[in-house]
Amino acid sequence: MVVVSAVTALASVYLYAKFAGPQQSVNYSQTQTPVNYAGLFDSGTHESAGPVDFEGAAAAAVPAVVHIKTKINPVQTNQQRRRSPFSDLFGDDFFDDFFGGQGRNVPQMASGSGVFISGDGYIVTNNHVIDGADELTVTLNNKKQYKAKLVATDANTDLAVIKIEGTGFPYLLYGNSDEVRIGQWVLAVGYPLTLETTVTAGIVSAKYRYLGVNQRKARPGANTVESFIQTDAAVNQGNSGGALINTSGQLIGINAAIASPTGAYAGYSYAIPVNIVKKVVDDLIKFGTVQRAYLGIRPAANGDDGTDSQIKEGDGVEIGEILPNSAAEAGGLKKGDKIIKLENKPVSTWTELTGTIASYRPGQKINVTYIRNGKEITSSLMLKNSAGNTDIVKVSSLDRLGAELATLDPKKAREYGIEGGVEIKSLTEGLIAEQTTIKKGFIIIRAGGKSVKSTDDLTKAIESAGNSIIIEGIYPGYEGVYQYAINELRNEP
Repeated sequence: MVVVSAVTALASVYLYAKFAGPQQSVNYSQTQTPVNYAGLFDSGTHESAGPVDFEGAAAAAVPAVVHIKTKINPVQTNQQRRRSPFSDLFGDDFFDDFFGGQGRNVPQMASGSGVFISGDGYIVTNNHVIDGADELTVTLNNKKQYKAKLVATDANTDLAVIKIEGTGFPYLLYGNSDEVRIGQWVLAVGYPLTLETTVTAGIVSAKYRYLGVNQRKARPGANTVESFIQTDAAVNQGNSGGALINTSGQLIGINAAIASPTGAYAGYSYAIPVNIVKKVVDDLIKFGTVQRAYLGIRPAANGDDGTDSQIKEGDGVEIGEILPNSAAEAGGLKKGDKIIKLENKPVSTWTELTGTIASYRPGQKINVTYIRNGKEITSSLMLKNSAGNTDIVKVSSLDRLGAELATLDPKKAREYGIEGGVEIKSLTEGLIAEQTTIKKGFIIIRAGGKSVKSTDDLTKAIESAGNSIIIEGIYPGYEGVYQYAINELRNEP
């Protein structure tokens, strides 16, 4: 039996070696740490830290986030309308009411969220939350209600500041959105779908996102700023203006938009970084308008290479044009230079660059690192405003009208039978849209009883008026002169 067993074993080994053949074992060597893991194992963050506790952060944020309810009064036109031949039998409003025109006599209600940024009642929210509102009501988490007044707005960043009277209000501390990291936990706090205070959690999915949503409300040709923090925290209608906080309870963003094919939350939400919020809010409270800093460059454009972006970017921002009398020109930058850092922080895209510059004011200095002829150079530049200086920009009554204005072409003036005027090319948010039914194409020929033939004439008329003014004008192709009253010309913060 021993001999048979030995022979069988030897035969098995021989047959396996003959028919199975030699097998090669592959051993992937990972003796080096990839660059993308740099610092991870040193800090120990790869090890499980246990469940994240959001209770403290939520407890700090909930009292400082408010519910904002807006009311837009029905629009009342002050132009005369033709009487219907049936007015004596049915009344002037019969056909309007019958065919749905009664909507203009019903106030429009909406709501959103806001965040206390000081103990004396200053609240930051989105511009689109309070845009066009005649009344603002703020409800705190403890159910107390206050009437709020508008301090100032900025459509270019979709931010607004309102204020309620009182002291000792809870408010959120500013965090630092530059330190926000992809993958970190965040909380969204607000009043979605008219619910009471709601807290949702998620992670930061991306940074420096551009969506193009601010361009819809901004003045035509305006330099809108978008550099959103993208998260997967659930945000719905009504969350706009609410807080995005980190796990320490610090404000790192103002929730502003969602990506959704249905209008409801579908996976991603977007917040304005707090570093932009902080700067814009300070400007609105102090100056009534934003002091915008500009580097003074335009990015190089892609050729027809099939890429999605029209801007040549990815590992920096290549300069396509240097604007005259700009900070870039004064600092010695040239076309073809590739900006790779601002204040020693890497910059990969145009959105990153504009988002960083938006947190500065004209007159502040910034270190710009760029590549020229293969060499890395760092220059210190003093940022300027759009006029090419560092003067404080003040909001004017003409700006408050909220219209793109142009002096009427003399040929058109003769065609219309007038000596001249100012044409309204387009309307944005402002006094005209809020208080009148003026439409695009309206031509202003008088203001405050004074003849208007140019934008300079209109500026002088408005500046010499009190808190209100009557403007008169025509609509080409229609008979008659229309009058509109505009109030609150001097109602500045």
